[in-house]
Amino acid sequence: VQLQASGGGLVQAGDSLTLSCAASGRTFSGYAVGWFRQAPEKERESVAYISWSGDRLYYADSVKGRFTISKDNAKNTVYLQMNSLNSDDTAVYYCASGPSTTKWYLFRQYRYWGQGTLVTVSS
Repeated sequence: VQLQASGGGLVQAGDSLTLSCAASGRTFSGYAVGWFRQAPEKERESVAYISWSGDRLYYADSVKGRFTISKDNAKNTVYLQMNSLNSDDTAVYYCASGPSTTKWYLFRQYRYWGQGTLVTVSS
C-alpha cells in the first residue's frame, strides 16, 4: 500500500490545519493508521492513532485536546485536524499504517509509511 500525506503548509500560531493521509494500492481495510512527526534536529515522535474500526484513538500528551484523528473509509483517507497550533508543532508529519496495536507509539508496529508533509507554524 502507498500512503500519501498532504495538507501541510505555513500557518500562524493559533491557526488550524488539516492533514490527509490517502491510501492507494490497497485500502486501509483491517489496518490502523498513525501520525508521527519529526521536528528539525529532533527524533521522530508519535502524534495520534486510529484503529481500523475507529473505536480506539490515542494521542500524544502534547497534542491532546488540540488534535483530532478521524477516518473516512469511503475515501480511504485518514485525517489529522490540528487546532491551536504553536511553534512546537512545526515538523514534518508522516502517516503510517499497520496492524492494530496497543503499542501505537512504536515505529516498528507500522508496515507502510508516507513521504511526509511539512507543517510550519510561525509565532
